[in-house]
Amino acid sequence: MSDFVMPSLGADMESGTLLRWYVKPGDRVKRGDIVACVDTSKAEIEIEIFQDGVIGELIAEPGARVPVGGVLATVQGAGEEAPVPVAPPAPVAAPVPVAAPAPVAAVPVTEPVPVAVASPPRIEENGRLRVSPLARRVAERLNVDLATVTGTGPHGAITRADVEHAAAPAAPAPAVAPAGPAAPPPAADRQTAMREAIAALMARSKREIPHYYLQAEIDLSRALDWLHEANLARAVNDRLLPSALLLSAVARAVAGMPQLNGFWIDGGFVAGSGVHLGVAVSLRGGGLIAPALHDADRLSLDEIMAGVRDLVARARAGRLRSSEMSDPTITVTNLGDRGVDLVHGVIYPPQVALVGFGAVRERPWAVDGMLGVRPIVTATLAGDHRASDGHAGGRLLTAIDHQLQNPEAL
Repeated sequence: MSDFVMPSLGADMESGTLLRWYVKPGDRVKRGDIVACVDTSKAEIEIEIFQDGVIGELIAEPGARVPVGGVLATVQGAGEEAPVPVAPPAPVAAPVPVAAPAPVAAVPVTEPVPVAVASPPRIEENGRLRVSPLARRVAERLNVDLATVTGTGPHGAITRADVEHAAAPAAPAPAVAPAGPAAPPPAADRQTAMREAIAALMARSKREIPHYYLQAEIDLSRALDWLHEANLARAVNDRLLPSALLLSAVARAVAGMPQLNGFWIDGGFVAGSGVHLGVAVSLRGGGLIAPALHDADRLSLDEIMAGVRDLVARARAGRLRSSEMSDPTITVTNLGDRGVDLVHGVIYPPQVALVGFGAVRERPWAVDGMLGVRPIVTATLAGDHRASDGHAGGRLLTAIDHQLQNPEAL
């Protein structure tokens, strides 16, 4: 058996509230399956499991706030044998001497002889009642004998509500079904919590990370001309946006700059397992979230475009997955659609770099000694001086420029 714990869904997360389970004890799961939904300060996140196996006990109940690393459930590994429950020995009546049988009337009524008839169902595991840890703690606090409590959970499991009901029968607490949904916090509360979390994380970033900043202006003439020609042959819904070119250029450029694609953890740099671009998404009503576009350097422009649309839609609907929140190796933010010319971003720890793009503007631009007007975008880099320096950062911006000058290769 292994523990399935509350994952860290960002450097600013300390705990999460379990909203609902999508599985029950005994369900077989495989790596990547969605098993639960957790509410963080930013959004509702669907939690994936990272091993094959069978769900054991659901430790946390919906509505419980669980710290990062806290146990949510137990999982029996795919190669493990299921424990065989040992049934408790059946009670045996005291032997009655054959030579001198006692008359029926002499049997004391205060010591009934067990009879092999059906009694009220008692759900037990290895000789013990099926009780959640939370319900057991509540029972100890309220001095409730669990043997007298009727369980309303799955397979007769005793829940916290059952214990509270037994402790106060005159005013029973409403039963809470373990698989039932918990109400998310009001929108105003979520916005406040999100703003506080973002502020705390950015303050930590500026306090702990020695930032350096670089910027470069990139001529997008060739890229936008190629994009225009490519879109002529596409249906309107399948057309590519310039942002797909920018994301692809960053992903392919940073694939050759591993010191800018990873994390600063415990005083050292840890390279990312792939190029997982954190795509900054503004949420309706305010706030920002940056889920991962996995292995972006291996995706075609169509796959990047489809992936970004999917991420934006699910981010704004509160349906992101845990791997998308914990995996980004470098973040890209594009504020060009907001009319911003220049973005000096703040690194999202434990990442070590952030790339920003401003608006595409027509500006005077000299080519081969001839002055003309070209569409220009300003690209910026915020780097962590502990993991890289300005030389490496400059090479990354140059590589991004090179990618955008050869759009047909993206």
